[in-house]
Amino acid sequence: MNRKRNDTRLEEVEIELFLEGVMRYYGYDFRDYEPSVVRRRIREGMLASRVSTISRFQERVLHEPAFLERFVRTFSGAGRSMFSDSDFYHAFREKVLPLLRTYPFIRIWHAGCSTGQEVYSIAILLEEEGIYERCRIYATDLSEVAVSQARRGSFPLSSCKEYAGNYARAGGKKSLSDYFRTKGGRLLIDPSLKKHMVFSEHNLATDGSFNEFQVIVCRDVLATFNDTLRARVDGLIYDSLSRLGILALGADESLESMPHQTCYTVLDGQRRLYQKLVECTRESASPVRAVLGGRPSSRDDHL
Repeated sequence: MNRKRNDTRLEEVEIELFLEGVMRYYGYDFRDYEPSVVRRRIREGMLASRVSTISRFQERVLHEPAFLERFVRTFSGAGRSMFSDSDFYHAFREKVLPLLRTYPFIRIWHAGCSTGQEVYSIAILLEEEGIYERCRIYATDLSEVAVSQARRGSFPLSSCKEYAGNYARAGGKKSLSDYFRTKGGRLLIDPSLKKHMVFSEHNLATDGSFNEFQVIVCRDVLATFNDTLRARVDGLIYDSLSRLGILALGADESLESMPHQTCYTVLDGQRRLYQKLVECTRESASPVRAVLGGRPSSRDDHL
């Protein structure tokens, strides 16, 4: 029993030293990520690196940047299939896009864009509703590799049937093939969908606000943070949203217990769509807790 407790304590110490080393040397701060998520990602990295201890994995990561990038990449998510959550896109089309039509210019921040499938899905919705020309989408992720992949807009040709089925279920108004080209066994996003996009690295754990947005999409990201980091990101999102701006979270996330939970009204509780109130007061806010279940800088046009 004592041996097991000692082994657990040793692992905790090694993880603390690993995260501190990554922060000091590379500037990536994972210290306030959910401990179970960090532990799982480290173990996956150890397995891939064929090392038996966290200390040896730390040595590889600190001395070989390629190992660091692979580790960071695991926190950006695998990238959803295009239009994979059809109910979300139905709700976005029906409840968010009518609001966006009232704006002369629309800025959208997709935080945690991974390899870009969701970013291009949103762009297609905007195009089909005739407002994409008035939009600029900022797609960010903490992983340089993920951002580069998203910027290329290149996906396996084998995904074509899956993407097309998702698109149809999400209420697509055309053929998904209208938005792709094929080359060398790959699906390539039509360049017209990229012309209003800016791709860049951004770390929610350490970086600040860089613009004001009418929409922020941050899906399946908060679940990887502990309470301290969720509170920080909650403030970052709130400060970055314009008055009456829209926030989209993942299906297993909510604003419950967040510092600004009473500063939003609920557009769609099932699909986790919220609208920022004009003024944040306890008297005027609709408590998100009563509606939802679930788990508890300078500004310019360029990053």
